[in-house]
Amino acid sequence: MAEHPSLRIGLTGGIGSGKSTVARMLVELGAALIDTDAIARALTLPGGAAMEAIRLEFGPTAIDETGSLDRARMRDLVFADASAKVRLEAILHPMIGIECNQQALAAAGRALVFDVPLLAESGHWRARVDRVLVVDCSEATQIERVMQRSAWSREAVQAVIDRQANREARRAIADAIICNEDLSLAALTQEVGILWGNWMRVEQSRRSSGAFPS
Repeated sequence: MAEHPSLRIGLTGGIGSGKSTVARMLVELGAALIDTDAIARALTLPGGAAMEAIRLEFGPTAIDETGSLDRARMRDLVFADASAKVRLEAILHPMIGIECNQQALAAAGRALVFDVPLLAESGHWRARVDRVLVVDCSEATQIERVMQRSAWSREAVQAVIDRQANREARRAIADAIICNEDLSLAALTQEVGILWGNWMRVEQSRRSSGAFPS
């Protein structure tokens, strides 16, 4: 009998929501994490597979003194020019997709968590995963968290939030939502563990019966 494909979880949430913390918890519970942001960073480091195409498309000013993508300059350009975002994504997204597939194959047999910050904005990710988990919190909380962990101004954080899908759009595609507003780390760990346990029981049932439940 052919082996059933592993459960594929799409994990998303706005900046400062605590999505990365939830991702680490899922890994500790046994999931294999495929982090699209980490893949994008690797592609745009010195010698990264995307760097020559970026240089050709945006010119040498898009590259910093180390040979990697100048993220601050590119962020400013994308905010100022919507077409720049489209051009950058046209370079990165196919490469990210290839690497995601390779990592998924390497983790065969384990539940897969695809950490996709822009899952709600994507036209294809929802169809590629079996379940979507959204980590949610208020915009005020997002702003305070990002300001505390970085040197960004309130305005800079708000600008990123404004470019992302709003909370309602993310919640609308969710199979489960973790409201990470006032949760302690212990409480968040407990919520993630309960959800993981429930989904793994459904997955075991699917593997036993050969059918994927709705």
